[in-house]
Amino acid sequence: MDLGLPIIGAAAFGYLLGSVPFAVIVSRAFGLADPRTVGSGNPGATNVLRSGNKLAAVLTLVGDAAKGALAMWLVSLAVSSVSLSVGAGDTPLVVVVAGVSAFVGHVFPFTLGFKGGKGVATALGVLLMLSPVLGGIVLGVWLATVALTRYSSLGALVAAVASPIAAWYVLANLTGVIAASLMSVVLIVRHKTNITKLLAGTEGRLGAKKTS
Repeated sequence: MDLGLPIIGAAAFGYLLGSVPFAVIVSRAFGLADPRTVGSGNPGATNVLRSGNKLAAVLTLVGDAAKGALAMWLVSLAVSSVSLSVGAGDTPLVVVVAGVSAFVGHVFPFTLGFKGGKGVATALGVLLMLSPVLGGIVLGVWLATVALTRYSSLGALVAAVASPIAAWYVLANLTGVIAASLMSVVLIVRHKTNITKLLAGTEGRLGAKKTS
């Protein structure tokens, strides 16, 4: 079977779903400032948390993670009767493409002029769909790092490094490893400003009071 059209369709659908800006939508619904105008200017859960509204931050986190997972789940339903076996273990290639495309849509959404979030939550949703064990390992690495350092960005960076390594051991073939690696590279590049601040000792910690 020609995989071209299914893959293009899955990529387009995933990207469109990933472009839904939950940080902006939730902030508006709660009457909060646009997350792009405060803190780091990043439309993500961490920046929404800076508003002081924890519920809004949690809803943003869940929404961003759900984008990747939902894209994969819906595409899997669409191709469930089709033999498309190339993928991460039992995950068809088109389903993996949908998840990675949702991640790309979150990072580069057309809805926000291609200036989106850093993709941590959306990548986690994709990894959980590839394998709950893989997603659990990466989530555990992120939580442990943040708990020890209170640096959300450092947690994301350490988890990004751990993701392809864990994928290599957990998943059945290279497709998922490649997907995890691609998302990790984008995550690290998107955190370049945070890396500079971490090295300079000026990165803000979770729970720290803002001075500006």
